[in-house]
Amino acid sequence: MAKQVSVPCQIDPRRKSLEQVKRSSQEALLNSSDPLRTMKMIDTIQWLGIGHHLEEEINVQLARVQRWNTAQHLFATSLQFRLLRHYGCSTSSDVFKKFLDKNGNFKESMSRDILGMLSLYEASYLGAEGEEILQQAMKFSRAHLHQSLPHLCPELGKQVARALTLPRHLRMSRLEARNYMEEYSQATNQIPALLELAKLDSHMIQSLHQRELAEISRWWKELGLVERLGFARDRPTECFLWTVGIFPEPHYSNCRIELTKTICILLVMDDIFDTYGSLDELVLFTEAIKRWDLDAMEDLPEYMKVCYMALYNTTNEIAYRIQKEQGKTVVVYLKRTWINIFEAFLEEAKWFNSGYMPSFREYLDNGVISSGSYMALVHATFLIGDGLSKETISMMKPYPRLFSCSGEILRL
Repeated sequence: MAKQVSVPCQIDPRRKSLEQVKRSSQEALLNSSDPLRTMKMIDTIQWLGIGHHLEEEINVQLARVQRWNTAQHLFATSLQFRLLRHYGCSTSSDVFKKFLDKNGNFKESMSRDILGMLSLYEASYLGAEGEEILQQAMKFSRAHLHQSLPHLCPELGKQVARALTLPRHLRMSRLEARNYMEEYSQATNQIPALLELAKLDSHMIQSLHQRELAEISRWWKELGLVERLGFARDRPTECFLWTVGIFPEPHYSNCRIELTKTICILLVMDDIFDTYGSLDELVLFTEAIKRWDLDAMEDLPEYMKVCYMALYNTTNEIAYRIQKEQGKTVVVYLKRTWINIFEAFLEEAKWFNSGYMPSFREYLDNGVISSGSYMALVHATFLIGDGLSKETISMMKPYPRLFSCSGEILRL
């Protein structure tokens, strides 16, 4: 009888090193007992883009931080509020009332605390509707930060200028992590384990993104729309970058890939309606999409048949993937987003061809749909798969108000 040969399991040394550094980072965070130091550490973890490695430890420490009384410390209060809001913990904007004078305005004396003002400014962007004190905080801190810029040291001035140009809450987290790593490596109070974890994580995520983009590029080349049409936008890389900005976490890989495919096709359809198709052709195209049947494309021009097939197959493949991975049938909802966007495209084409000038309300109501926000967000909701249930799926009809607001912002 032949002996069974035992083959040792090959372990990626980078993965082994990552787990070791991750444990050191977890210990450093959990062993922190000073509330302000703990909050600064969580903030650094956010900046470095490694929060997905330390979620449990962050939640443990946030529960402790939530009970901490920051007294009259503007920087600490603002940082505490921002972190708790960011991670979905219960916190009230009333914590800022202690910084108001008897007339209900923020005390002018606080303007000398530049780090506190910067922290207040960043926190103000996490306000909810009706939280007027945060709107007030934003105006107050922005005005004083602008005034202080000429008098700040270069390093602090750079931080303030960046925040005023684009607040941190609105920045692309993966890009910020890459930039902050270099800055943090020069810090005298750095935590080596966090920096090392960030470097390893950045390398692995970059490799992941390269594999994702390679898969998308192969799909796009095989689809052949640009070559066969001659007029369509060729932008898979830009579309992919958008998904990285919206879904930066590594475990959303499938979401990034499939959503990029959807957006690539959307750009081609937009080009057809905006610049290439005649109005009669666009009417036929829209009617065919509403039927959602391969037989419906028989009366279409040849270039539209190619696009119809690409859209039909890609959407059904995405629906199949969701069915396979999550056990939910969503093709009817994905199909509806495309029907709605084609109808909105057609409406705008009719306006253009007739010379009609829509009212602002007409333009915005239609533009929310033609911007592609409903299409992208519905696909994304199903693809991320976090707690996808019948209730979540049913929320897509009608579209949630959150999606409408996103569409209005995008269109405006």
